[in-house]
Amino acid sequence: MDYEKLLSRTASDIPPSGIRKFFDYLETMPDAISLGVGEPDYQTPWHIREAGIYSLTKGFTKYTGNAGLTELRREICRYLARRFSLDGYDWKSETIVTVGGSEAIDLALRALINPGDEVIVPEPSFVCYSPIARLAGGVPVTVATKAENRFKLTADELRAAITPRTKALVLPFPNNPTGAIMERGDLEAIAEVLRGTGIFVISDEIYAELTYGKRHVSIASLEGMRERTVVIGGFSKAYSMTGWRLGYAVGPAPLIKVMTKIHQYAIMCAPTTSQYAAIEAMRAGDEDIEAMREDYGYRRRYILKRFRDLGLDCFEAEGAFYVFPCIRSTGLSSEEFAEKLLMAEHVAVVPGNAFGTSGEGFIRCCYAASIKNIDEALDRIGRFLATLEKGR
Repeated sequence: MDYEKLLSRTASDIPPSGIRKFFDYLETMPDAISLGVGEPDYQTPWHIREAGIYSLTKGFTKYTGNAGLTELRREICRYLARRFSLDGYDWKSETIVTVGGSEAIDLALRALINPGDEVIVPEPSFVCYSPIARLAGGVPVTVATKAENRFKLTADELRAAITPRTKALVLPFPNNPTGAIMERGDLEAIAEVLRGTGIFVISDEIYAELTYGKRHVSIASLEGMRERTVVIGGFSKAYSMTGWRLGYAVGPAPLIKVMTKIHQYAIMCAPTTSQYAAIEAMRAGDEDIEAMREDYGYRRRYILKRFRDLGLDCFEAEGAFYVFPCIRSTGLSSEEFAEKLLMAEHVAVVPGNAFGTSGEGFIRCCYAASIKNIDEALDRIGRFLATLEKGR
């Protein structure tokens, strides 16, 4: 078989995720410390696990409706109204439960994009947006956000990227990997650019609960934006439920209808056990969120100070659980720094260019790790930097 001819050219040409590139090495390094994968170090809170277990003991192991359990979709709408002032979403026609937030992003793009449509993607950002847009037949148009603007998307940057072929804007805030947030005034400026256009917003708000000092604001809550926005959320980060693989989307009924149709053919429904656990999370998980956020806030301050003490310029992240220190002073590229650090000191970080070319010169470090591991990792990074300095 000539697999080069057999396989999809679009799928074959998409590069593998840069986040995972170095992690195969970790299996050979028993003393390695990872600040790479964006996964909470907490276990899923017990009362949430217990709800999933109880659903199994009751025999709730059948398919659910394609869009998800009625009870869960109701809770999602109540939660969004209670936590983020996103009032009035209809659980029947404007809500879908998905296999993680990533599937919701995929569904939204596939439901929106026709061949040749352009999708604006601010970078640095999570690795999936541009590849999914390509798989849907779209054309990603990347916009480089800048450290001097606190890695926010500005109205001027957005305006300059819009063409007659622009169909959608991905709005990935709070941001992975930079930790940047968009405040109400920032979003109002973006909304002003979009009003009166046919551009739709895919607002990935998976880290909405993890902001420090300022509450997250959804662009869908602004005047005139709800009708042109799909809000993507999930349970992985806020409730430490990564392996449960559960997310959701809320948005205008015509879009959700098409997303549900795609989901129906590709997936059928999200995992039943996970859905029962998620009902408990949304009903009784607010205290869990607050406790984890407070702890992450302490780790954020600690890792930020440690990097600055080492002489690396580091943007003060206000959301998610990442810092994005600049390593240009070392003279190494992002990939060189990450690979040499891993081999020399057995510390895994993600090169910034894995999140787009504008991430070159930075590394992403996840502080959803214990203080003990963060402390040891920063000691090792300090030794690595000292070795580089001696070698000059």
